[in-house]
Amino acid sequence: MLHVSLPGLSNRQMTMMRAGGLGAPMPVAVPSLGNCGRFGFDGRGGCWSDCGKGKRNYMTVNTTQNAAVKKMRLGISPLASSALAEPRNSSRANFYKEVLKVARDKFTREISFQSKDKDISLAKVLLYVAAEDEAFLAFNREIDASTLHNERRDTSSPCDAQVWDNVEAMPMAGKNIYEWLVELDTIAKEVEAELVSRDIGCHLAEVLEAVNKVLFESRGFKRSPVLVDSKCFYLHSVLGSGCASAILLSVIYIEVCRRLNLTIVGSRVGEEFLIWPPTGNPEELFKVTSGHSLFGVVNGKCVDDPRSKASDITSNSLLGLDIATNRDIIGIALANLIRLYWKRASRTNHGLMLTSPLRSVHKSEKFNKDSGSKMPLLRPQELRLAIMASERLMILQPHNWALRRDYGMMLYYNREYEAAVQELSICMAFAPEEEAEVLEPFVEKLHLMRLETSWKSLGQKGGRLTVP
Repeated sequence: MLHVSLPGLSNRQMTMMRAGGLGAPMPVAVPSLGNCGRFGFDGRGGCWSDCGKGKRNYMTVNTTQNAAVKKMRLGISPLASSALAEPRNSSRANFYKEVLKVARDKFTREISFQSKDKDISLAKVLLYVAAEDEAFLAFNREIDASTLHNERRDTSSPCDAQVWDNVEAMPMAGKNIYEWLVELDTIAKEVEAELVSRDIGCHLAEVLEAVNKVLFESRGFKRSPVLVDSKCFYLHSVLGSGCASAILLSVIYIEVCRRLNLTIVGSRVGEEFLIWPPTGNPEELFKVTSGHSLFGVVNGKCVDDPRSKASDITSNSLLGLDIATNRDIIGIALANLIRLYWKRASRTNHGLMLTSPLRSVHKSEKFNKDSGSKMPLLRPQELRLAIMASERLMILQPHNWALRRDYGMMLYYNREYEAAVQELSICMAFAPEEEAEVLEPFVEKLHLMRLETSWKSLGQKGGRLTVP
């Protein structure tokens, strides 16, 4: 089983804690992670509170998946939410707002841990990911158009054109989810037609050659050497443009072959994701014909690049690779989205890392009231897209402490201090001792920042703070 983020989980037991802000002590028991399935879900409950110097306050863990998913934030900024509350509502904006929730629910249902991994449709799950992100971008465009109309009364009103019945009917790059799934069916039929035209049987090598011809010659699919365009990271965009990241091109190959009753497996090798058909004769995949092997044609130039670990793979070492599950493949695609959007969000802050603030906080450091004002400015839309991808990935890997840490840090950068305190406190329960010690002083500081933000909010509302 592959993990997308950093490995390592702690089996440390959780002890008595004080529920965040409620003041009533309550026992909290968390089972050893050794007894928890990799994909068991934990929730976002509780809040960090000061337990005294040198003590750590761990969070409760909710193992009910549906309840935890409901607590995940929709990808809508507070400003956009307030815009929807205005008297003049766009029906399209309301539709996109609903799609955000429905697409996430359907994503969660498709990868539910009650389902067998082999029954998960990679294409359908990744199209729901695309639908949620497309709806988020479309929602923001509708709010911008509505705001412009309100500011300029002389401009024409934004048109409330067609509103679709469900998320599957919403067009993405000209086609809806059903039509993009049909596109994969069409590609598989083109491969069948290629086999018929050759008047050959169903030998493995011949089927793969036909798939390669349709995908890479007729359809023109190719791996993008420089992954800067978000279109390379979404399945519908890749099906439309032919330019893809390695993982999405592998997904298309797997889905097409599945429709041909041919099993394709894959594995993460370094920064590459390699695919191949399981066979009792792997030497056949590495046999060079016309200057290329089948393994090389399927996986691209990385297998011939001496700088890539993929170039070290042989017919013998191939059998020793860990096979990725469907959930693993989805996780890799989501991790790629996180990296893409974090890089975009922090573009004006060269070298900024998610964990940069953790290393600058020490237990002896006193809280600086100007800490929040010194926070680097990030692009809010790209940061929100990274947060949304992180939320989906945590549904797949809820016990991955590094992933939860990164999610909490993104919430911190987004100035969602209360939520960041919650996530980072949960992370401390799962993280190794040395990592938890790094997190603890930062969470203490973040807790104070949250309180300061609350005080400022009360002051803006005319509230009066009194000293008891």
